[in-house]
Amino acid sequence: MSNPSSVIRSFGWLDLPEWNIAIFSFLLNFIWETQQMPFFQLAPELSCLEITRNCTLATVGDVGISITAFWLVAAGAKSRQWFHQPRLWQIGSFILAGVMITVIFEALATGPLNMWEYAALMPTVPFLSTGLLPLLQWVLLPPITIWFVKRQLSNIMQKRRQA
Repeated sequence: MSNPSSVIRSFGWLDLPEWNIAIFSFLLNFIWETQQMPFFQLAPELSCLEITRNCTLATVGDVGISITAFWLVAAGAKSRQWFHQPRLWQIGSFILAGVMITVIFEALATGPLNMWEYAALMPTVPFLSTGLLPLLQWVLLPPITIWFVKRQLSNIMQKRRQA
């Protein structure tokens, strides 16, 4: 019978910060995406499965934004391990990168690409014409994502030291 620490070691990809960013970002953003659906204009003929598929695709995009923001901060910090003891500028940069990418994508998606529309319920930021909820998403969820990643990878490192 194998001991738990050898099982943990066999999944070395779990140590990758990007993998953890992707997992926690997906989980948090999927919940957000599904809850903000009433704030988007939806075709009445969309089934529950189609709405879920759209939320999943949006969440995959959110994961891409999170990983890109993570890499930008890692480049500035010169370390992919910056989340273990994040400085204020790193968390701020992580948030800012996500907000900037979101503003660009939302402008393209609601403008020339015509991928989606905001419902009347969606408050927008006047000079950006970007929905307030997508912006709040990138202010609130990145610090929570970093907290989960730090906690997860610190626990894995602690278990390895104990083995």
